[in-house]
Amino acid sequence: MIQVLIADDHDIVREGVKQIVSDTSDIVVGGEARSGSEAIEELRRAKWDVIILDLNLPDRAGLDVLAQIRSIAPQTPVLIFTMHTQASYATRALKAGAAGYVSKDNARAHLVAAIRKVARGERFLTPDLAESVAFGVVDASGENLHEHLSDREFQVLCLIAAGKPPRQIASELNLSVRTVGTHRARLLAKMGLKNNAQLVQYAIEHGLLPEGK
Repeated sequence: MIQVLIADDHDIVREGVKQIVSDTSDIVVGGEARSGSEAIEELRRAKWDVIILDLNLPDRAGLDVLAQIRSIAPQTPVLIFTMHTQASYATRALKAGAAGYVSKDNARAHLVAAIRKVARGERFLTPDLAESVAFGVVDASGENLHEHLSDREFQVLCLIAAGKPPRQIASELNLSVRTVGTHRARLLAKMGLKNNAQLVQYAIEHGLLPEGK
């Protein structure tokens, strides 16, 4: 039996996952967490075969939680389950150690297969996302400018582009407002952008905003 821990702050999402796997005979959701802190508590409490992790948790960034999970239980596969369908997010997650990446839009079609595959020690990406990750659109230099950013700078970029103010970004990433400003200045310099308006335009053109934004 594949014991699954799901970390997502939305009750309806956790219930949806449980409903999807309820038709299987080999998968059970044995633990739930509503935040990054709760996920780490559950990780220390029991041994899990697969951890399903949202990238947007109320207390901590999902990539930070992923890093801590990897440090505590490096053999436990983490399946990212998120609303972000853009290849840039998947690439960051895989580089950070995620075993798989599934969009919530594709949950019913792919989630069970993804859980089984990562539980076997393999990686999982949906075919369309795998193609996007492998053959993503690049700029004239052969690279996307945001690929040069650190994970933290990339997180700040996406949150600014989503319209979140510095204090909210600081709270979500567990940083000071001043540190958020420092990351903003660095990412603008690395990308050759002058202000938030140009940053937002870049994010739109490169598909870095969540669906519906």
